[in-house]
Amino acid sequence: MQSLDEIVLTGLTVFGRHGVFEHERRDGQDFTIDLRLRLSLAKAADSDDVTDTVHYGELAEKVAAVVAGEPVNLIETLAERIAAVGLEDRRVQEVVVTVHKPHAPIPLNFADVAVTIIRRRTPDAMEETSA
Repeated sequence: MQSLDEIVLTGLTVFGRHGVFEHERRDGQDFTIDLRLRLSLAKAADSDDVTDTVHYGELAEKVAAVVAGEPVNLIETLAERIAAVGLEDRRVQEVVVTVHKPHAPIPLNFADVAVTIIRRRTPDAMEETSA
């Protein structure tokens, strides 16, 4: 069985215009993203070659483009779009995405609001990868 290692990117903060209220889309706010990719890193560790792993700098840029891009109502939807970016690389078997919205329009004192989703590559997609 193939090992599942992790690449973790935390605290990626990007300005976006997501939310259900008009003022959220007009004024925008910072969103913070935590991303955990699960995949085997054995080949990369052995070869010492960046092409044998997920390039986390490029990944961060793709995720930032999603957050800064087309507005959505819900951070659940934003998390789903980010998860799709993480799964673009067929070596990734699972992605865990947390979207933090620390400036959510809640009229109470709070530190953060976040949504975390976990998405796994389907067995069919895994078979296509190994073929």
